[in-house]
Amino acid sequence: MPILQIEILKGRTVEQKREMARRVTEAVSETLNCPKEAVSIIIREMETENFAKAGKLRVDVQ
Repeated sequence: MPILQIEILKGRTVEQKREMARRVTEAVSETLNCPKEAVSIIIREMETENFAKAGKLRVDVQ
């Protein structure tokens, strides 16, 4: 029973998250040869002030 945790920045629409869940489920199901019903996904959204890359907070990057 695969359980995936996906972390993304806030701002995606429900439709985008729905499509991501569908595609990721398909890929995992095919790759691991398990039924789609066995795949669980946890989506964690974070504020841009809580993510930094190259020493800069995402909220500060234009």
